[in-house]
Amino acid sequence: MVDLDAWILHIQQNPVVVVFLVLALWLFARWNRQSSQAAPGSLNHDSQEQGTYPPITPLPAFNWETTEPTKYRPFKPKYHLSMALTTTDISHLIPMDKTYKERLALRQNLLAQHPTVVVGVTPEGQRRDSPVFAAITELYEFIVSEYLPTRYPTMFILESSERNGKSKTLHNKITNQRIPLPHPGTAREILTTLGTFVDEDFLVLLPDPSTTSSPSPSSEKVPDVENIKYTLEAYTTFYPAGFDTREKLGKRLSTIHDPVPRYKEKLEKSMDRFFARLEIGKVVQRVNWSVTTEGTSLFAAFGGVHGDDEKKEEVMNVEEVDGEKTRLRCERQTLHRLPRTKALIFTFHTYTYPIQEIKDEGLGEDLAAAIDGLKEGNVPEIHGYKRGPVWGEAVKAFLRR
Repeated sequence: MVDLDAWILHIQQNPVVVVFLVLALWLFARWNRQSSQAAPGSLNHDSQEQGTYPPITPLPAFNWETTEPTKYRPFKPKYHLSMALTTTDISHLIPMDKTYKERLALRQNLLAQHPTVVVGVTPEGQRRDSPVFAAITELYEFIVSEYLPTRYPTMFILESSERNGKSKTLHNKITNQRIPLPHPGTAREILTTLGTFVDEDFLVLLPDPSTTSSPSPSSEKVPDVENIKYTLEAYTTFYPAGFDTREKLGKRLSTIHDPVPRYKEKLEKSMDRFFARLEIGKVVQRVNWSVTTEGTSLFAAFGGVHGDDEKKEEVMNVEEVDGEKTRLRCERQTLHRLPRTKALIFTFHTYTYPIQEIKDEGLGEDLAAAIDGLKEGNVPEIHGYKRGPVWGEAVKAFLRR
């Protein structure tokens, strides 16, 4: 047993020990106060300053050439406008399948034809000392130095530079392309490299400075996350779904979603709140769907996905429905927060499936019911937004015959 009186006497006779104990208690109290005050998603960079991504699960025997694209069938009897989020993990951030090489070739072609549509950065992001540039750099370095070589070691190898031990390159064994790490280029060049190296679209969002109102450094308060609004500061969108992303750049989430029927009423507040509070390390996903008709490709920046009240389209008949060229279009979207810069990253992976495939799977009636269900949910206007009046009856007839 320890003699308590003797221990106390020892402390009193050793002032260095007393000072050490007082300092330790002060540091613990300060740390505890900061931890309790730091809200997820706030701009308090003192907390989680050394934040990192969760571990990535490797796929050591992955064969991209034999991996089929994921089949998503997210349609339901009634369509309800909601976030419809599910939790996933960082390991599933970027899927790979047998369409990878073909899709990269398409991306190069789209870059040549529509360079400012598929890649964009705000003027702020062109400054190397800006938060936007820092976020783009952090995203690039994570994907190139950590995610791809760890998750898909059969496809990507991180190699040290022979000239400089500090520089590295990522070798794509599928295309025999090498990209630098760190990247020496502009924000736009970094995004262009990323957007043509993986078949994934990225949106980079940062808080609108006018909504953060950070307190003075001496204040113990943190910004009110309820009021933080996010804006689109940079993007790669090689497969835009019926919109020209250039028109969205620099806009807040609420403005970006203006065309979505009843977004402000149903989703705006809950989405803003969720975005502001999303914790580092958490990854969420959702899948949406629409039907596209012949002539609408993966790159659909100028229409073909959403309805346009100013553009009257002829109603299709069932004879015009091509089971291979009329397609179910699904976007798998993820959202996570970068650990260092705290930027939010949206990723989009777009899949299209011939409706003949849906019919052959025995799901024709399910999709037909879901088309009717667009008008029966909490936002019936979504039927027009998805061009249902143009193709709906014809596609249902095709699926049911």
